[in-house]
Amino acid sequence: MARSKLLIALAAPLLAVGCDGAPAGTPSDTAAADVRQLGAPIVQTGFVTDAAGVLDDAAEQRLTARLHALEQVTHHQMVIVTTPSLGGEDILFYTVDLARRWGIGRKGHNDGVVVLVAPNERKVRISVGYGLESTLTDPRCKEIIEQDMLPTFKQGDFAGGLERGVDSLVALLR
Repeated sequence: MARSKLLIALAAPLLAVGCDGAPAGTPSDTAAADVRQLGAPIVQTGFVTDAAGVLDDAAEQRLTARLHALEQVTHHQMVIVTTPSLGGEDILFYTVDLARRWGIGRKGHNDGVVVLVAPNERKVRISVGYGLESTLTDPRCKEIIEQDMLPTFKQGDFAGGLERGVDSLVALLR
């Protein structure tokens, strides 16, 4: 079920924000998978795929540990993806395509979550499998993006914004 995007002013430029209940795709292990992006694949490197290069190693390790712990406790799978470009594609479709191609979430439970940030295009989205829509509602995801992530992103701290956002998402899922 595609939901409309919400645009939020960030200084002069715009940052597209969105949440949606989208199919999480078919299951897979965390083995590398790819999705088309400007003619080159983005390869899933684990719970955190920082193709835009906005996270340092320590932040990536902290986020990976949180997401791994979430999966161990709840069996829900959440991944974070940063991309240098959406390649002209709508962020909703780009995120859903990643979820499907990478097989985020469990088959039959549809409980995957993809947090996608395209910093160069100033867009962020949380896509939620149908199985988690009642917990991670559109209004709640919007609130997490606006209150936890964007203020820190505005300061140029993508790691901090992602950590705050993931902490809020994990709290809801536990």
